[in-house]
Amino acid sequence: MLAARLQIAPAMDEPGWHGDGVSLLGLLLVVALLCPLPAVAEAADSQEGELSCLAQTLYWEARTEGRNGMVAVGWVILNRMRDGEYPRRVCGVVKQGRAKPGCRFSYWCDGKPDTPKPDKAWALAQAVAKEMLSSPPPDPTGGAMFQHATSTRAPWSTSRVRTARIGRHVYYR
Repeated sequence: MLAARLQIAPAMDEPGWHGDGVSLLGLLLVVALLCPLPAVAEAADSQEGELSCLAQTLYWEARTEGRNGMVAVGWVILNRMRDGEYPRRVCGVVKQGRAKPGCRFSYWCDGKPDTPKPDKAWALAQAVAKEMLSSPPPDPTGGAMFQHATSTRAPWSTSRVRTARIGRHVYYR
C-alpha cells in the first residue's frame, strides 16, 4: 500500500534531509492528485443538497407535528430509499412524481414557494434532518413507506397495511 511505504522527511532545507523520503509538501501533492478538490466539493454539495431536501420536507410535511412527527416523516423517506422501487437519494424520493400527476410529497408540487420561515420549526427540521442522515433514531412508523394527513382521505390507503398514527399523520406499509 502506498501510504505504508511513505516516510515523512524534513523539508529539503532542514537539517537531516537526505533525499530518502517524502516531504510533507510531497505528501500533500499526492493526496491532492488522488482526491481532486472538485470531487470533494461536489460530494459536499451533494450532501448539503440531500440535507436541504430532507429538512424542507420535514418542515413542510410536519412542521406542526414537532420532533416526533418530523422523525416519522423522515423514516418514510429513509424506508423508501432502502426499497428497490424508489430512488436511493433523499432528493430523488422527495421529488418523485412531479413530472406526472401524483407527487409523493405534496409540498413539492403544490405551486407555492418552498422557502421556510426562519423560525423554531425550521431550526428543528434542520436538526432532525441532520440526525436522520447521520444516526437516525428508531423507526416509530414500523417500516412505513406511505403517509397521509388525518384530514385527508387517501384512496390507496385501503390497499396498504396501517402501521402507525403519529400526530396528525397515518402511516402505512
